[in-house]
Amino acid sequence: MIQVITGKKGSGKTKVLLNMIDEAVNESKGDIICIEKCMKLTYSVNHKVRLVDAERYNICGFDMFYGFVAGVLAGNYDIKEVFVDGILKIGGRDYEALGQLLEKLDILTGDEVQMVFTISEDDEFLCDSVLKYLIPKAE
Repeated sequence: MIQVITGKKGSGKTKVLLNMIDEAVNESKGDIICIEKCMKLTYSVNHKVRLVDAERYNICGFDMFYGFVAGVLAGNYDIKEVFVDGILKIGGRDYEALGQLLEKLDILTGDEVQMVFTISEDDEFLCDSVLKYLIPKAE
């Protein structure tokens, strides 16, 4: 299952993501990973979560990201949740390509793995292939 959290920089996306990670730590029956660029969440993410720096593995572009995630999931069948902070920093601002990535990951993960992404952009600029994974915002 794929879900996305959207909003401009400073709108609280990462805080929502961190809350979801904390909830997963308390409730998940499997392994949890968090992928980001630049390791800004080192002291914010629970130590039970595997924190992965996309830069360390030279992941740039959506195709490389897909291959990396597929490899990680193939190597560890116990992964049940993957959180990605700032996917546009990793893959770029091609929203059509992002939508294609999300669709491919949705097929790859099925109902077995939940993936949550933060996207630093307003909904009005995103295409339908991205918006269909949008988590409804709390009022």
